[in-house]
Amino acid sequence: MKHLLIASVATLGLVTAAAAQTATTTTTTTGGATVSSGTATTGSVTITPEVRTKVRQYVVKEKRPSVAVPSGFNVSVGATLPQTVELYSFPSDVGVTEYRYTVVGDQTVLVDPGTRRIIQVIE
Repeated sequence: MKHLLIASVATLGLVTAAAAQTATTTTTTTGGATVSSGTATTGSVTITPEVRTKVRQYVVKEKRPSVAVPSGFNVSVGATLPQTVELYSFPSDVGVTEYRYTVVGDQTVLVDPGTRRIIQVIE
């Protein structure tokens, strides 16, 4: 009986682990950006070269100040920006109006305004 109980618990653990690793991904293309989202993704966005160029040109034209990188903060996709970091909007002709941007540590980042997560670092 004891072996049966141990086997049942082990099986339940394997099933739970397998279920936790299952991921669904939805890919949507809007305004030149392809957004992949799901339970196992970081929310990364792939931007067409044309839109990337427009983003760069717009950011350079606007000359937003670079925010110092907060201590312990890593500028990377998936990182959440502190509430103290100001986000800026894009005009409709840039092609990514659903996102905001800011400049952190001299790096332009696209941000999901709802979650404040970095979805793309523009090089």
